[in-house]
This record gives sequence, structure tokens and C-alpha cells, in this order.
Amino acid sequence: MSKKKRKSITDIKPVDPLSQINPNAAGLDIGAQEIYVCVPADRDTEFVRAFPTYTRDLYALADWLTACSIESVAMESTGVYWIPIYEILESRGFEVCLVNARHLKNVPGKKTDVLDCQWIQQLHTYGLLRASFRPPEEICALRALVRHRDNLVRYRSAHIQHMQKALQQMNVQLTQAVSDITGVTGLSIIRAIVAGEHNPRVLARLRNTQCKKSEAEIAAALQGNYRFEHLFVLKQALAQYDFCDRQIRECDAQIETMYASLPASEYDDDDVPPPPKPTRRKPRKNQAHFDLATSLYHMVGVDLTAIDGIDALLAQKIIAEIGLDMSRWPTVKHFASWLGLSPQNKKSGGKILSRRTKKTKNRANAAFRVAAQSLSRSHSALGGFYRRMKAKLGAGQANVATAHKLARIVYYMLKYRKPYQDPGEAYYDQQWRERAIRNLNRKAASLGLTLASPSPVAADVS
Repeated sequence: MSKKKRKSITDIKPVDPLSQINPNAAGLDIGAQEIYVCVPADRDTEFVRAFPTYTRDLYALADWLTACSIESVAMESTGVYWIPIYEILESRGFEVCLVNARHLKNVPGKKTDVLDCQWIQQLHTYGLLRASFRPPEEICALRALVRHRDNLVRYRSAHIQHMQKALQQMNVQLTQAVSDITGVTGLSIIRAIVAGEHNPRVLARLRNTQCKKSEAEIAAALQGNYRFEHLFVLKQALAQYDFCDRQIRECDAQIETMYASLPASEYDDDDVPPPPKPTRRKPRKNQAHFDLATSLYHMVGVDLTAIDGIDALLAQKIIAEIGLDMSRWPTVKHFASWLGLSPQNKKSGGKILSRRTKKTKNRANAAFRVAAQSLSRSHSALGGFYRRMKAKLGAGQANVATAHKLARIVYYMLKYRKPYQDPGEAYYDQQWRERAIRNLNRKAASLGLTLASPSPVAADVS
């Protein structure tokens, strides 16, 4: 093994001193009751000030920064306290650098509030702080509604569990009679029970014609011990479920209005993509109460639901988190790294210690993972890729690898506005076979051997 050549003294170059990249920079340390602000010392005799968090004081803070000729402001993303001051400063024309508190924590500094804002201002002056990703204002508004809708769906799911518990306490085995108690048959029976009907045979007549269980089986499951306290709990859980359902419908109506107000994607007359085709797949639970796929198509310009594993709700969640401008990430590798779907090569002494992906709470990461997990039985190229990776690496790493591939597809679709076409499972299998043959030929050539394909067996003419 050859030794590494040492650098000579003449190869060493002097290190350039740090220069001020943002001379007109300010630093903010945001709290629940006070905001500490630091500007360059030559801008004001009192270059560190504390402002209360009332709205009038936030406007006074912006006026003071304008008087000090500040152009760029850095702040930590502390809870949700940063949102009002961020929006006000951005509307005033300041360049706002929102810094991840975890990244700033790794830079050693003092811990008092006044010195924190000074430390942030100093780091931002030298350009040592990296701004977190934040999509445009209209995408932020859409993201707020999409996240709120997800919370409403979770709240409604909790009330479904409350109804199931009340039914179980009365020994009403409705979960054995129907697969979903919030379906047509299940809700009809629950509403009748709350209204006072406890006769199993009468309740069984509310069975929908598409229900697999017969009336006799459903009647046997509905014979229970109807105590008043459990009925009261069931009544309130049903009311809370209905309330959340109305809230979800109102949220969907607001989201639909927002899509109508957003500008449509621009295309040349000769480059108009075809509209999304109606799918025959069974709709998933909690789907939107309007034509979400078409609304997304008019805003994005490409049909993301054409990708196997991504339905309209997942496509909406992805767009709400990453936006439409892919120029924020120079390459697809930067995009995958931001999502937390690329391996982190931790090296020490030239040896790779770990290649695990980083832990992240990125919601787009979770959406891609959910889409990847649904491809286990898909007869598509992505489904074949998932099963191949699962056999090779296991279910966990196969999920990450498939989510990474989905992220790359979405990146190129949004960047170049090209529709996705599935080449099919057979195409992927043929591609894998050709790759395996090339690797075998390369290995055989390194050993001085040659691979020969078997000749077809001659037919027996006798």
C-alpha cells in the first residue's frame, strides 16, 4: 500500500480572514413576552433593545430597524412565536433568515438573552447562518389549512374510538358485524341506538344491501346491555364525530376556494398536458369533498396522482410542504438530503461508521414513506423496485429507498413539468436482468473467463 504523500511547506496557503457578508444585519432573540434585538454598534447608541410582543411593539421594532438601515434579519425558529414578527418584517421588505435552533445550538455562545441576540447578529454578519426553507406566502397559507385538516382528521379518529369503546362496554359487537362503524350501515345503526331504538331485529333492518353480513348475523351482534351511562357517552361521542366531520367539510370548502384563487400553471399552446384520467382505484378514507386531483393539476401543471402510491391527498400534502419552485434546491441530491431520504456517510479515519438516514420530522418525508409503503402489491415499475429492495435490504430500508425514488420523480416532474409514464413491472425486471448480466460479465472478465449463453436445445425430429 502506497503511503500518502505529505504536503510540503510551500503548498500551505494562508487562510483568508472572515469578511462581513451582511454588514447591514440584525439579530433577534424571540421569547413569549420580550424580543431582544441587536443591530451594528455604529447604527445607534443603544444598539441592543428589548421590545414587548404586542403588535404595536412589533411595528415599532420594524420602524427602528428601518431607521438603522438594516437589510437582513436573522432569528431562531422558536415555537410559533417567530411567525408574527417574521410576517411583519417580510412585508416591510426585510430579508428574513429563519435559522433552525438545533443548528444554532451547535455554535458555542453565551446563553443570556441579550448576548444571544448579539451572537446571532455577529454570526449573520459573517454569513455563518443558513436559512431554513420556507415556501412562498400562498403555499404557506395552503400548508396551514392542510395541516389543520390533518389535525381535524385525527380528532375525528379519536371520537370513533370513543364510540367503539362505548359500544364494547354495552357488549354491542358492531365491529364484528360491519368492517367500519362509520360506514353507511354502522352510522345508521349508531344513530338509531342513540335515538332510543334497542331492538336488535329492528336495528339489523338498517343494513345496507352491500353489507356482507346477513340481517340475522347483525341482529345477533347488536343484542347488548344498553345502560344509560354508556348510551350517554355514545351520544356525545357521535355528536363530536359529526362536529369534526362538518369542520372537515368546511375546511375542504376553504381549500377549494384557495385553489380557485391561485394562478394556474403556464404552458405554451403546443405543450398543454392531458388532464388527469379518472382512476378506478377504491377511494381512500378521509378523501377531500371536492375534485382535489383536478385542482392540483391546474395549479401544478402535471398530474402527480399518475405516480403509483401517490393519491390526491398525499400529492396535496407534498405540494403544501415543498411548494412548486424546485430551484430552491440546486440538484435532486440536495432535495433528497433536505427530505432526509439520503444516507449520511459518517466517516472517521477513512472508515465509514454509519450510513443511516438522519432522523427528521419533515412532513414531506412522511408522505413519501406512506406512498412507498403502499407499493408492496403494485404491479408497476415502482412496485417491482420496492419488492426487489425488500428482498435485498429488508422492509425498512426498502421503504426509504422507494421513498427516495418517489422524491426524485416528483422533483423532475415539478422542475421540468413533464408527465410521468409508468414503464411497467416487466420493464423494470428486464432492466434488472440486463444489469445483473453486465455485472457477471465484468466479474468473469476480471477472472479471465468468458460467459456464454446456453444454446437452444435442438428439437427431436424422430
